[in-house]
Amino acid sequence: MKFHHSGIQELKADLNQLDETMLANGLVREGQWDYERVTYDRKFERNDGVYYLRIQGYSTKGDIGANKAVIQLLSPLLAKHYYPHGLEYGDGENFPSSLIDQCERILSIIEKEVTEYAI
Repeated sequence: MKFHHSGIQELKADLNQLDETMLANGLVREGQWDYERVTYDRKFERNDGVYYLRIQGYSTKGDIGANKAVIQLLSPLLAKHYYPHGLEYGDGENFPSSLIDQCERILSIIEKEVTEYAI
């Protein structure tokens, strides 16, 4: 599921500031990056399955490996994990409304915080 109207996809920001903001809101980058792209995930373990809120971005300037980059964020995603196949984002997925609401609240906070230092 794509959050088309979050406002996050319109933001560009410094990688180090993004790392701090995302971590403060429960999203981690860990090893999910290469020299051009980053992925931040927040895991939700529920009785009905495991879900991930994912925010991806790509470098418009600089090097992610050197922690000196400007990141253009993309539309956030919500995915359900299926073992052993991985994540499914499809329109056919049935995401719990309470989880969607929780993700929208988190995205609203992130959007406000990143807007303060966006480039």
